[in-house]
Amino acid sequence: MILNGSQIVIECLKEQGVDTVFGYPGGTILNIYDELYKNSDDINHILVSHEQGAAHAADGYARSTGKVGVCMATSGPGATNLVTGIATAYMDSVPLVAITANVAKSGLGKDSFQEIDIVGATMPITKHNFIVKEIEDLAPTLRKAFKIAKSGRPGPVLVDITKDVTANKIDFESKKPEEIKRYSDMITEDDLNTVAEMIAASKKPFILVGGGAVISEADKEVREFAQLVDAPVCDTLMGKGVIEGTNKRYTGMIGMHGTKTSNFGVTECDLLLVLGARFSDRVTGNAKKFANNASVVHIDVDPSEINKNIKADASIIGDIKEVLVRLNKLVTPQNHEDWMKHIEEMKEKYPLDLDKSKLTGPAVIDSLYNITKGDAIITTDVGQHQMWAAQFYKYSRPRQLITSGGLGTMGYGVGACIGSKMGNKDKICVNIAGDGCFRMNMNEIATATRYNIPIIQIVINNHVLGMVRQWQTLFYGKRYSNTVLNDAVDFVKISEGMGAKAYRVTTVDEFEKALKEAIELNIPCVIDAQIDEDDKVFPMVPANTAISEAFSEEDLAARGYDC
Repeated sequence: MILNGSQIVIECLKEQGVDTVFGYPGGTILNIYDELYKNSDDINHILVSHEQGAAHAADGYARSTGKVGVCMATSGPGATNLVTGIATAYMDSVPLVAITANVAKSGLGKDSFQEIDIVGATMPITKHNFIVKEIEDLAPTLRKAFKIAKSGRPGPVLVDITKDVTANKIDFESKKPEEIKRYSDMITEDDLNTVAEMIAASKKPFILVGGGAVISEADKEVREFAQLVDAPVCDTLMGKGVIEGTNKRYTGMIGMHGTKTSNFGVTECDLLLVLGARFSDRVTGNAKKFANNASVVHIDVDPSEINKNIKADASIIGDIKEVLVRLNKLVTPQNHEDWMKHIEEMKEKYPLDLDKSKLTGPAVIDSLYNITKGDAIITTDVGQHQMWAAQFYKYSRPRQLITSGGLGTMGYGVGACIGSKMGNKDKICVNIAGDGCFRMNMNEIATATRYNIPIIQIVINNHVLGMVRQWQTLFYGKRYSNTVLNDAVDFVKISEGMGAKAYRVTTVDEFEKALKEAIELNIPCVIDAQIDEDDKVFPMVPANTAISEAFSEEDLAARGYDC
């Protein structure tokens, strides 16, 4: 059948099973939006308040569902407003297709109105990108974009389409999407046997789970693997939910704000089994002092990650789920009773500090966990609240914590929460933000109210840029340069002005009452939770020091330091 380029875009989205698109229209992409209007029964479009919100919403949709998220924007500033969201997805290996429109082919390179080389601008932050200047290339390019976004190590792909291509016509034939197979070509019997032998020889093994295990949806295989190896398990921020937060083997997060048990245990272990993690500096601390007593086994789908930050003594390259299906058949059940007892003693000795006598970040997260029975999808912005969400909510499944790990994007959470809710309408979806983050993209609350998307926004409001202030307190002589936000901004009034139900709470009881009501109302709600400006995240590892140097507030007090 003969279709124009805009019709082809819509038909290709249908081929790929896309049911929701997040975006913002403009001049060059109007033809595509006209077709979206005609196909609104098949594809739901969410008009965001800002294009960055569209990218974050598509990202949240992708992370929480495992599907490819799709966002759209017009040329020039519309396209550049997607950049932060695309970079966020790139750093965390999120499958995303961003569709932008550009000026007509004849206007390229002439400084036309709202012209930008978005392909050049996004080249370093996409898995791949394209500019489509000919109608013949449109359908093959879109199909290739989805395949690239989903295959191997996922990532964002940008497709820029000139306006004339959206209007030109060509014969179109629908095609069934290619099957995406799990990457296993580089898994060898020798590598599998080597790792199985190292496991058999180990006395003190430790398993570190990263985001790759979430992407691979390998939770069943990881839990079986941990049982076979008889090892404790820690995770990175991106690896939450692969091992249940209530599992007796689980020791908590590793790294800068990881538990002492995880940091000390990894330092003491003789074999570190790393499943889909990239050894971020926030995980390793000083890389030269990381897991020096251990042989390191690194299992990852991306060969470029092997030996990039930490030298591996053995490695297996392939999809985590596929690797563990094979490896679990080779590993004979181990018994490390003394080691597991030692880890359990450390967990009892070094618990996370939770004080519910007053409203604090940890108290908010603990109440949220209890009231939602640990079943909510939690999105976060970036900062202290993000770390508290990682520490105190016990995640039971992959894709339950949706957060910006690699890029650390303030303003990520509201859009991501909208995207998560659109992909998981049966789940309670809660975004946790600090007041500094909420200021950045709180306009997306208007998106939630426009469509009555029942997200719950919790603002942990300490009237400062909390994480930066924490560093200023500990390492910069309490010189609070530009981190105090104690002004006249009223989040309750602003949220009500955008159509949301809003609460201000100052006690644990008030918070719990507001949260229960927000869940029952099932409408967009904002809870402004007021906490002390000097609440801090502990444990903490100073930058560029060994994770074995993790300290708590009690440690600082014992040294006579007033924080």
